[in-house]
Amino acid sequence: MADHGDDLDAAGGPARHIPVLLTEVLGALAPKPGDLLIDGTFGAGGYARAILDTGASVVAIDRDPDAIEAGRVLEREADGRLRLVQAPFSTLDAHSDAADGVVLDIGVSSMQLDQPDRGFSFRADGPLDMRMAQAGMSAADVVNQFKAGDLARIFGFLGEERHAGRIARMIEARRQKRPFERTLDLADAIETHIGRKPGDKIHPATRVFQALRIFVNDELGELAKALLAAERVLKPGGRLAVVTFHSLEDRIVKRFMSDRSEQAAGSRHMPQLAVQAPTFRKLGGGVTAGEVELAANPRSRSARLRAAVRADAAARDGDFSVFGLPRLPGPGAMGER
Repeated sequence: MADHGDDLDAAGGPARHIPVLLTEVLGALAPKPGDLLIDGTFGAGGYARAILDTGASVVAIDRDPDAIEAGRVLEREADGRLRLVQAPFSTLDAHSDAADGVVLDIGVSSMQLDQPDRGFSFRADGPLDMRMAQAGMSAADVVNQFKAGDLARIFGFLGEERHAGRIARMIEARRQKRPFERTLDLADAIETHIGRKPGDKIHPATRVFQALRIFVNDELGELAKALLAAERVLKPGGRLAVVTFHSLEDRIVKRFMSDRSEQAAGSRHMPQLAVQAPTFRKLGGGVTAGEVELAANPRSRSARLRAAVRADAAARDGDFSVFGLPRLPGPGAMGER
């Protein structure tokens, strides 16, 4: 599967292909022979393989063409019970009429981190790319063409970087002399500008790289759309399991599940609106890795699983206000200096 681990380590540390919270995810999904589940974030196929081992069938989605190509062996081995789809997971309901379960594992995959030419990590030099779908706006485009104010918002909101303004202004000044094209060039420039205390475990560029990756791939928007798609495609009694790795993702999932597990009434000023019944029932609170998994895979320490069971009520309208997404510059900011 896509082993994301802690985003704060992922930007510069080694990545390992270890399924995170696998036992807990299978427990939440409860797959059985004859079921159809959607793995919206196929990655290296860890969750999909485990689901197939239960006798269930899987529609596996990934927007990365490399992940889809690497999964063809597993697809052949599954003898018709695995169908791979290259697409954003926000479109998961377009690839099945109804599903008994949906699993989402949010973030960057270890396969992507392991390939310097994808530009997700600065532990090895590579092009400043970060595009999961290998198309569209790259991290280099953002760094070299967005105004300093827009960069600061991206770094501050998506990376929770306290030096966002300083780093953005440094980038704006430096790129006038020479554009940023390589991962180590950007990482070194940030470290030189911000400094690094002896013994610091987190590289000064880590949060900026996280923010750029999330922005380039619209990860928060994709997650919000995927949750709404899961609500539409799941059968009554179907199960939704989402693994997140940092607070931005987890907050979106938590808000969605809390909203959908409560009865929604119309405004007191518009009493003619019908009361909307809950569309999900939460399965407990957030689940984190136990001591055994933490010892085997320290990067699982930031993982959190939230799960819910689909109720009988019809899916609600896709109101994005429930997610509390930050307001960020769009592609229209490109070309501004």
